Amino acid sequence: MGFFTDSLLSALDLVWSMDRELVEIVTVSLKVSAGSTLLSACFGIPFGFLVSFNTFRGKRLLITCLNTMLAFPTVAIGLFVYAFISRRAILGVFDLLYTQEAIVIGQTILIFPVVATFTISSISQIDQGYRKTAMTLGANGWQTAAVIFREARFGIAAAVIAAFGRVISEVGISMMLGGNAKGFTRTITTAMALEYDKGEFVLAIALGIILISLSFSINILFHFVQGRGKE
Repeated sequence: MGFFTDSLLSALDLVWSMDRELVEIVTVSLKVSAGSTLLSACFGIPFGFLVSFNTFRGKRLLITCLNTMLAFPTVAIGLFVYAFISRRAILGVFDLLYTQEAIVIGQTILIFPVVATFTISSISQIDQGYRKTAMTLGANGWQTAAVIFREARFGIAAAVIAAFGRVISEVGISMMLGGNAKGFTRTITTAMALEYDKGEFVLAIALGIILISLSFSINILFHFVQGRGKE
């Protein structure tokens, strides 16, 4: 018990003093997570709109595939991306392996289904009367989409927040594609895994405190946005 208490107090001291290595690791995590979330939003939201606004053969199958992809293990996605960007692979010429860009690519693939699925769900809950009224009043496709987006904005924002929460705590992709290089690709989760393997728990606990705090804050924001959307 004394060992745990000492480690916890030392970890809190690291957080309070803004230890340089700690800040460096958190900065890398936030950078790659924000980048992948932004990319997934840029692709996932329009994709969700297209699926929701159109009726086509195989639509249910596509939505089922997206729902299935929500449960994809991160190591499987990491292996998939590795097969394309490794030195001898088709994209090896770009030298992406063990870079922050590689992590962003993998994480974007991981959370794209989250954004797309939540967007589809948010739009499907909007009363079809909004769309019909807008079209009756002479609105074109873009104007109709803008009306629907305004009504579904809180649900779509919740989708982006949920995606960020998913990606900030993943470890498989960051480890396989980033390589856990200090000061470059070392994220919160990969650093925690490394410190655990070394038997050094102070930094790991400090990072754990920050990760839990981030996750808690993200969940509060997620439920707040969801609540606004139901008003």
